[in-house]
Amino acid sequence: MTIDAMDWDGAYREDGFFDGPPPWNIGEPQPVIADLIRAGALRSDVLDAGCGRGEVSLALAAANCTVLGVELSDTAVAWARRSAVQRGLSNATFEQADITTFAGHDGRFSSVVDCTLFHALPIDKRDAYLKSVHRAAAVGADYYILVFAKGAYPAEMVSKPNEVDAYELHAAVGRYFDIDFIRPTPILAKVDALPGLPDVVLPFERDSLGRLQFPGYLLHARKSGSGIA
Repeated sequence: MTIDAMDWDGAYREDGFFDGPPPWNIGEPQPVIADLIRAGALRSDVLDAGCGRGEVSLALAAANCTVLGVELSDTAVAWARRSAVQRGLSNATFEQADITTFAGHDGRFSSVVDCTLFHALPIDKRDAYLKSVHRAAAVGADYYILVFAKGAYPAEMVSKPNEVDAYELHAAVGRYFDIDFIRPTPILAKVDALPGLPDVVLPFERDSLGRLQFPGYLLHARKSGSGIA
């Protein structure tokens, strides 16, 4: 099975490809995204594209942003909605939808955050995804993407994210948005062994909680008043 054929709902039910919870589910926002939230870099309304169990959305809501999390997995959406109720965060709502065909919120969002969704999309769906996000974003909206860099996973791994280099990321996103920066940044994941490659040791450091720090990129872009609609 390839990443493009991943059973995402199975992954969130914890009976899919992974042994236990999905490794990207670290129980909190990725540190670089948490830093953006603390700095007030994400402005209401926020679209959390591929929100998973909603930790980024919930952190944004706790910081007084109105946020809509969009996720393909029903299981993940149900989890996020329960968490919002438990935390008393009525300004975080969640929608089960395919982000590549997402519609109904044209020009609404002042910020869009993609925390590790981009590399999970089939490469041939990237353009449709970017069109959907561009349509949903307001003029002047900030767009942040956190994505695995090329080389994050071994080439021989059968099912792995569709990693990117900086040029590839710039070329894809730059068709629709004005790129501000692309910079290296780590992505944390709870990984002890790679599926199908139990003897491969990844050459990355772990943080203080034992989470592997994979190489990634943080992109920041803005929607201009011109460009492809």
